[in-house]
Amino acid sequence: MSRNQIATSARTAGTPEDYARFGIEEQAIKPWEDGLRTDGSAGTYEWWYFDAHLDDGAKLVVVFFTKEFSDINRPVTPAIRIDLTLPDGSQEDRLVEFDPRTFTASTEGCDVRIGDNVFTGDLHTYTIRGDAEGISFDVTLTGQVPAWRPQTGHFVFGEQGEEYFAWLPSVPQGHVEATYSANGRTSTTTGVGYHDHNWGNAPMLKLMHHWYWARGAAGPYSVIASYITAEKAYGYAEMPIFMLARDGKLVADDSNKITFEELGSYTDSVTGKPVGNVTRYTYTDGDERYLVTWTRHTDIAATRMADDIKGPKKVAAKLAGFDGAYLRFTGEVRIERYQGEKRVEDYTDEALWELMYFGKART
Repeated sequence: MSRNQIATSARTAGTPEDYARFGIEEQAIKPWEDGLRTDGSAGTYEWWYFDAHLDDGAKLVVVFFTKEFSDINRPVTPAIRIDLTLPDGSQEDRLVEFDPRTFTASTEGCDVRIGDNVFTGDLHTYTIRGDAEGISFDVTLTGQVPAWRPQTGHFVFGEQGEEYFAWLPSVPQGHVEATYSANGRTSTTTGVGYHDHNWGNAPMLKLMHHWYWARGAAGPYSVIASYITAEKAYGYAEMPIFMLARDGKLVADDSNKITFEELGSYTDSVTGKPVGNVTRYTYTDGDERYLVTWTRHTDIAATRMADDIKGPKKVAAKLAGFDGAYLRFTGEVRIERYQGEKRVEDYTDEALWELMYFGKART
């Protein structure tokens, strides 16, 4: 087998052999899957993510990292990222590293501690609490949609699938009770939230060129959708992900039935990356179709990853031509259901989504 043939393999792992390899069951997600999955060694990374749309108009994102994925060859260097959009639209963002000795995480379930900051739960109810550089949060997230994953939840690269990125949406949608403080003001409110868990054993910028990831809820529906494009070495292989639930029950999740569209493309002025102003997933199952469309209204983040790298590694990244970018948007999600050509349901609501762009813009 040629070197080129070995390099071009990228797929969502879902064979019986894949389930056996990762030690998980096809239809049963266990609490340990949301526990610590890596040992912190060089080349590994892991994070636990939460976001919420709050009823007072605020938006909150909290991430607990074992280490930042832009520098995964160092030992465990725990960090917390907070992105808080206040009701008036102003933005408060923090990225704070902590002493590695303050980090603990269970392998039996989600119980992550970084200093006095806590991210703990059981695939249904979570407590997420912390304080970093003048921003504090105390959240309870209660699942309304059961934990889910796309097949094994692992995306494998290389002929033997030896390198991987893994993803577990532990709470695809949940009810949020939150108290947060910023600039000396404290607010208590409710909202809708989401939690997932990510880990891997190879640099993402080596494996993936870019991805869209989105979630939303409208009417009785909740949805998670992503479209991953692998790096050039893997033939820019495309891996769609889609989960749609109605009244808390799964109704669609077969990625083979997805068509993805990126419409109204423009070049972001900060990052130089091409962005779809509208992204649409069409799920076709016989005579029934679902159209899920995200329409961008506001950018709440547009950053070049090299700007977050500090010290000599920042210079090295620039010399190497690294120009990865991260963009986060808010806007509207629209969920439509068709039977034949007849539209039988149509719902819209607010939504949050992102574009992670590791590679150079493709022409």
